[in-house]
Amino acid sequence: MREQRMQFAANRRASGAPSGITVARRRFAMLDQKATVVIVAVSVLIWLLDQVTRGFFTQLFFFNAAYLPTQPWRMVTSLFVHSGFLHIAFNMWAVFIFGRMLENMLGTWRFLALYFLAGLGGSMAVTLIAPGSSVVGASGAIFGLFAAFFMLQRSLGGNAVSLLVIIGLNLLIGFLPGTNISWQAHVGGIAVGFLTGYVFAKTRNIRQRRLQITLLSLEAVVIIALTYVGYAIAVG
Repeated sequence: MREQRMQFAANRRASGAPSGITVARRRFAMLDQKATVVIVAVSVLIWLLDQVTRGFFTQLFFFNAAYLPTQPWRMVTSLFVHSGFLHIAFNMWAVFIFGRMLENMLGTWRFLALYFLAGLGGSMAVTLIAPGSSVVGASGAIFGLFAAFFMLQRSLGGNAVSLLVIIGLNLLIGFLPGTNISWQAHVGGIAVGFLTGYVFAKTRNIRQRRLQITLLSLEAVVIIALTYVGYAIAVG
């Protein structure tokens, strides 16, 4: 988990860089958060195209456990389609805020691993708990970002209680009647986010990179296996 980058950031804050240099750094900061920017841009583009094509991409990408045998990629593609303006606006705001912070902390590839593992976790939970449900949106992945950020903050000695409260409140909203929110995806994303954040926190040393990759790979295998177990149980 790029300790050198974090140390550099701390040194930079302590040194009090001149305002001109600070502005330039902020202007080009997006270059260090390219995955976050791409996720937001692709999601917004697909939503706009979906409006023009009257739901073509929603039909093409949404997730339902019934598609697992023939179109398993929907576990991932469903992260990029959203049901309405408020849905896409809130989700992409959350990705932009927390994604940038986590991508800076973890680096691009670790951030992407976290995002998609949490998204897969959301699909897994939907299959296990509500296999007949059709879902769209990046909420599972976003709740995974929240949970992982909490774990990383705790591991670095930060106070993350307020974030835990936010996670809890947003999770509870999904249980309210009439909200049409897939709380199952939220639960799955949170569980995987906590686990992935824990893995990152415990394998920060560069000498533990192989262990980290092994654990993340194992995590992905278990998530996919549990998803298919849920499907097998559902079809009986």
